[in-house]
Amino acid sequence: MTNNAASTVMVAAVFAGGCFWCVEAVFEELDGVKDAVSGYAGGSKETANYEAVCTGTTGHAEAVKVIYDPKKISYRKLLEVYFATHDPTTLNRQGNDAGTQYRSTIFYANDEEKKIAQDYIAELNKSGHYDRPIVTTLEPLKGFYEAETYHQNYVCNNPNQGYVRAVAFPKVDKVRAKFADSLKEKSPLEK
Repeated sequence: MTNNAASTVMVAAVFAGGCFWCVEAVFEELDGVKDAVSGYAGGSKETANYEAVCTGTTGHAEAVKVIYDPKKISYRKLLEVYFATHDPTTLNRQGNDAGTQYRSTIFYANDEEKKIAQDYIAELNKSGHYDRPIVTTLEPLKGFYEAETYHQNYVCNNPNQGYVRAVAFPKVDKVRAKFADSLKEKSPLEK
């Protein structure tokens, strides 16, 4: 007997929208997302470390690589969640986190991702959903460098940390409320 079941092909998308702890926690909630990995994108391999990126001079943004099954969740749905869980109208800032390393950026891997993102941004701007124009940039993904181990799954591992409670959890709550039909059966935050 042969098994004709096709293996699942996972795809990766990279987003920056402020502190990577928050972005990672939001995407981890979604059904079809296998993993969300905190890291750095936009700069060189040599400067892809937290200490250097915090200076705001490396070209890097704190970014998250979302590894997902496109048969379960679309790139468009990822964009909807991304834009609903951070402020894409503030330049180089999310809340109290300021600097180019906290910019709102979609790092596209190919022309198809770029086009879908451009079209969605145009749709949002036209809808008047935001009071100000969207400043999210689209940058070609030239490299993604995984962040230090202590940044991975930070929200899950540090649920009582002050920043997590004040900033990350409200974003997770927002995704749970707005995208209830797209969530995993069990949240990674439930231990």
